Amino acid sequence: MLFTYKNVLVTGTAGFIGFHLSKRLLDNGVKVIGIDNLNNYYDVKLKQDRLVQLEENANFKFYKTDLEQASKLDDIFSENKIDVVVNLAAQAGVRYSLENPRAYINSNLVGFINVLECCRHNGVKHLVFASSSSVYGANTNMPFSVHHNVDHPVSLYAATKKANELMAHTYSHLYGLPCTGLRFFTVYGPWGRPDMALFLFTKAIVENKRIRVFNHGKMRRDFTYIDDIIEGVVRVMGKPPEPNPEWDSKAPDPATSYVNYKIYNIGNNNPVELSEFISEIEKCLGKTAKKDFEDLQPGDVPATYADIQDLSDDVGFRPSTPISLGIQNFVNWYKDYYK
Repeated sequence: MLFTYKNVLVTGTAGFIGFHLSKRLLDNGVKVIGIDNLNNYYDVKLKQDRLVQLEENANFKFYKTDLEQASKLDDIFSENKIDVVVNLAAQAGVRYSLENPRAYINSNLVGFINVLECCRHNGVKHLVFASSSSVYGANTNMPFSVHHNVDHPVSLYAATKKANELMAHTYSHLYGLPCTGLRFFTVYGPWGRPDMALFLFTKAIVENKRIRVFNHGKMRRDFTYIDDIIEGVVRVMGKPPEPNPEWDSKAPDPATSYVNYKIYNIGNNNPVELSEFISEIEKCLGKTAKKDFEDLQPGDVPATYADIQDLSDDVGFRPSTPISLGIQNFVNWYKDYYK
């Protein structure tokens, strides 16, 4: 199991998923080396408050840097004996990629090649990296399976995540680096990102402001609770991928390979309509939202739905937290954090 590993590097450690993963590892006695650039894509105070909690643990060591700074990253790997790397640092958000595309190239492509190089030269035993459900793009074959073709992204963010999967496979092929990519589906929960729907809606309803409801509330998302995401990540970390002996170059399976490389979906396997999601927030807050209904945004997809059979088969886990519980936990945190 995972906790035989002593030292884990988590990039994006002050981010939503990075914070929760780091906390889980520290609680289990694992040493965590955290990297984050604390950029201002959203409220830096939220990132700093997450970090404060992690820094209470003597097993946590933090470096403030950009992944694009190759020499700094080299130094961090040289200073620390790192067994496993979990790369969660990225410029996130589909809509922001329409406004600021270069941020995605720098962080998600330049940063990721630097991580791959450091893993290659420092004997890292397993690289686990965040991909995204957005890679399914124009694919409408539901549920989304890791065995489907994903060559038609509809946002630059999605394109960079698909590129990460290709880059990782190349390093598995060339250098034998075990790589596992995780396609996360709409993650939500306490300490969540302020640019995500749950946070935006909760804040607006509390402040009596109007909310923008895209695709007229008909959008369907496979909302996945943060604890389920972390459980999936932890289990995958402890299971480096093996070559697939049945992989066929004449009919190549995108999810596996002849080398030690694997892709998983981590999603709730239960899509929920946006209008139902909003109703649940209203119920938890005891307030009705003022809604402005709008068309689907460029770069967005109408629905996501994760096929998680591979995850279940390989690590024996299926996310299952219902949105009623997940949203209540978030609302409780939000009220406590913002008083």
